Amino acid sequence: MSKLTSAFIAFCLIISITASAQVNNATIMARKQVPILCYHQIRDWKATDKKVDKDYIIPPAAFKAHMKMLADSGYHTILPDQLYDYLTKGTPLPSKPIMLTFDDTDKDQWDIARPEMKKYGFKGVFFIMTVSIGKVKHYMTAAQIKQLSDEGNVIASHTWNHSDFRKLSTAKDWEIQLDKPTKKLEDITGKPVKYFAFPFGVWNTQNLPQLHKRGFKLAFQLSEKRDANDPLMTVRRILDSGYWTVKTLSNTIRQAFH
Repeated sequence: MSKLTSAFIAFCLIISITASAQVNNATIMARKQVPILCYHQIRDWKATDKKVDKDYIIPPAAFKAHMKMLADSGYHTILPDQLYDYLTKGTPLPSKPIMLTFDDTDKDQWDIARPEMKKYGFKGVFFIMTVSIGKVKHYMTAAQIKQLSDEGNVIASHTWNHSDFRKLSTAKDWEIQLDKPTKKLEDITGKPVKYFAFPFGVWNTQNLPQLHKRGFKLAFQLSEKRDANDPLMTVRRILDSGYWTVKTLSNTIRQAFH
């Protein structure tokens, strides 16, 4: 085989792979988005809480009412493996699928969310910031994280110390914020860590290849538009605001995901 022929075959292969990726991304973008809710702290508001912070703090009574509404409305929680198979292969999902996600390792998620979810047979995804594990009383311990995993919830990465993903640039940054936290979570759970959530929900296109390089299957942001060229790494979520009534949440779920 001549060098020219070999080069032509290699060129055709690259074009084919690129075209396939574009088709796959277009297919993923065309699928109806699954509603994904995001939670942080679950506690009553304090006088010192700023108005902007209250979007990230849902009072326990509101959280419980929201979970009951989801159950009464016939929603079924799904986990990231199911979402990935649906997006990439069109694998069917249960009726009225929804995903519940929890960021930052706050112990309220163990104390309040866990028993409330178990009441309805719900499972969730817990994005763990590893710097805080067992360090202070309002963060979960390694034993609690393992139990969440053992009970069928998914444990996933949220960096070491909640660093802005857009500002990571060096090999040391990636080691500290992705590699070591992933290993720590895998050591705790005994399971591979395949999913990631961006701290603050923010991301940039140029750093997304670092997630692919490490074998992450999906990455979750907040409510910005997805990257049409990399929809698996820019999956949308919305905050379940502490201000919302059950009716507001129900309406928002239907309107925010298409």
